Amino acid sequence: MNFKLSEEQTMLKESVTRFIRERYDFDQRKQIIKSEEGYSPDCWATFAELGWLSIPFAEEYGGFGGTIEDVAIVMEEMGKGMIVEPYVPTVLMFGQLLALSQNNELKSEYIPKIIDGSYLGAFAFLERQSRYEITDIRTKATVQDDNYIVNGEKAVVYGAGNANALIITVRTSGEQFDRDGVTLLLLESDCPGVETKPYQMMDGQMAANVSFNNVSVPQSNVLGSVDAGAELMEALVPLVILATSAEALGIMSVLNELTISYAKTRNQFGAPISSFQALQHRMVDNFMAVEQSRSMLYRGLCAYGEEEAETPIECLRSLHAMKVIISKSAKRVGEDAVQIHGGMGMTDELNIGHYLKRLISINTLFGDADFHQKKFNELSYKT
Repeated sequence: MNFKLSEEQTMLKESVTRFIRERYDFDQRKQIIKSEEGYSPDCWATFAELGWLSIPFAEEYGGFGGTIEDVAIVMEEMGKGMIVEPYVPTVLMFGQLLALSQNNELKSEYIPKIIDGSYLGAFAFLERQSRYEITDIRTKATVQDDNYIVNGEKAVVYGAGNANALIITVRTSGEQFDRDGVTLLLLESDCPGVETKPYQMMDGQMAANVSFNNVSVPQSNVLGSVDAGAELMEALVPLVILATSAEALGIMSVLNELTISYAKTRNQFGAPISSFQALQHRMVDNFMAVEQSRSMLYRGLCAYGEEEAETPIECLRSLHAMKVIISKSAKRVGEDAVQIHGGMGMTDELNIGHYLKRLISINTLFGDADFHQKKFNELSYKT
């Protein structure tokens, strides 16, 4: 991996930085999350105009043909601004599942609409009992003529409240925990029998619980192969983890900068608290945690980069290790930032607590530190 940004990547990074500085400061973000949609359609249209929605998609569908490194650059800057627009659920989950599938008809129909900003999607994979096991699925689909009849419920579906369409995981054969027997289906959100209950999560992002009561889905709307949907999910998860880890890195960088700046201006016992040795040690430790997280992110990007692809087990080891380190670093940096700011660190009027809430949410997406530590340990015995 080339650690020096190309000219195009530099321009991409600067465009996101400029947008956040000019149009997405903390006060503007607070107004956006109070809106009925929970995001700004105007900002989303701007994302499309600037080409951010097209980055990971192939040129044949009107995309930029970018790499996971390009996505990480955008996500790191978006993290600094705490963007609440549905970039992760629409572009990185719904969109990339389409891109990874072999259903060319669905690709041709939906990907251009994602790129031009006219269409929102969501990926419904979590259920109440599933925790972090993505193949723990009770939602079932049975064949009836040329359709699947879907019954079940999905929980914490990111972006589903505003989504035009959903990709859902269903069990078409096997038992609840089996890896085989999982199928991915695409359906419109307004299909008869689909009930969506949207809500706002603690970090300002929108999610929903979605139930399916005898919902009819054409068999032509299968992504990938019947009973083999787990393969698509296992290809998607690393991409989302890498992208959201980059977002977490951006947040940690801002928290460190804000905390150091505050410590230099906050006086106690006649001196700025930045002069206290105990706090200096903590801020140095947090700086090191951010830089270690950056190194682990680069390690993960190298593992999944097209030019330096490693064996599947080595890639997974790198991914699990990265998630463990970044999750633990995020917890430390976020909590220390709040503590050093004192009671005001948790108020809604200050952005520090909002950054911490977003870090907590990122840490639980597709598994927390303990989950990935366990997975890493299991892979240590494999070659």
